[in-house]
Amino acid sequence: MKRRTARCSLAALTAVAVGVGLAGCAAGSTGPAPVWRGATLGPTSSATGAATPKPDSAVEVRLAFAGDVHFTGRTLRLLEDPQTVFGPITSMLRDADVTLLNLETAVTDRGTPQPKTYRFRAPRTAFAALRAAGVDAVSIANNHILDYGRQGLADTLDAAAEARYPVFGAGRDADAAYAPWLTTVRGLRIAVLGMSQVHDLAGSWRATDTRPGVAMAFDPARATAAVRSARERADLVIVFMHWGVEGNSCPSGEMKTFAGRLSEAGADIVVGTHAHTLLADGWLGRTYVHYGLGNFLWYGNSHSTDSGVLNLVVRERTVVDSRFVPATVSASGQPVPATGVGKQRILDKLATAQRCTGLAAKRPG
Repeated sequence: MKRRTARCSLAALTAVAVGVGLAGCAAGSTGPAPVWRGATLGPTSSATGAATPKPDSAVEVRLAFAGDVHFTGRTLRLLEDPQTVFGPITSMLRDADVTLLNLETAVTDRGTPQPKTYRFRAPRTAFAALRAAGVDAVSIANNHILDYGRQGLADTLDAAAEARYPVFGAGRDADAAYAPWLTTVRGLRIAVLGMSQVHDLAGSWRATDTRPGVAMAFDPARATAAVRSARERADLVIVFMHWGVEGNSCPSGEMKTFAGRLSEAGADIVVGTHAHTLLADGWLGRTYVHYGLGNFLWYGNSHSTDSGVLNLVVRERTVVDSRFVPATVSASGQPVPATGVGKQRILDKLATAQRCTGLAAKRPG
């Protein structure tokens, strides 16, 4: 069961949804400044604006991360019952204090198809399915959120606002796109940002001061400024990246360089998706990095069907435990926890992939 997690107030969520499309309960171009709440307040309580006490260094918070999700083909059929979409792995998602993944689709039935090979869109029940599975918020900083143009993005933001469901990494302008989603768990203030480093259509899809779009890593000054701003307001800063070379289990030089910039700017955790195969993890100084989580709820057997859930335990700013639970994308498109030989094969694959990460295997003392 999900532990009780304090989040931005419903009033703040509503105001942000009107102003910046629910890109996060943070200052946007037209939204309100972030308001932190104490961990004892319920989801409908009013925010006080009082400073949140520094979290107890002994308090542990459990985080869960998963990879790419969309609803098309066989996974679209799963939405006929939103309560059961994620199948047997649901308990693992619900068990963490905060669970995050990448929503690789526009939520729309309108818009203009973009000039690309693969285009994904989903009905609004997608948000009900995510909530039922215990997923607390999703990144929409990816190379499919504008598959149906800016109309599709606007519809996605509107649907999220109507569902009161947090999305981050894209918005109605650059301020909204680079704004973090903010939540507080037992006194630990967490800021989560989403960004994309996928080159396809990046120039026309990037958010600007006057145009909706995605928070892109190709503007490193703005990207690192967003991390530094989050660092000033949060105890724990997470960046959810969309990056990598499809089918390649090793991070590119471009990924490694940008991970270094995020670390220097103050990111505590960097987690990635996009490559459709599992990459590995490690330490970049005191920043925990997992370069790629693969497919999760997936429509076909393209690339690897290896999947899983990354579980982290944090105290204050530090990841004190990491555990990857292997899974396999099944014939239904649902990820199923792996066992026996299949589980060991995935763990061995990750151990091999760790060698090309350039990351330290252990946290510095």
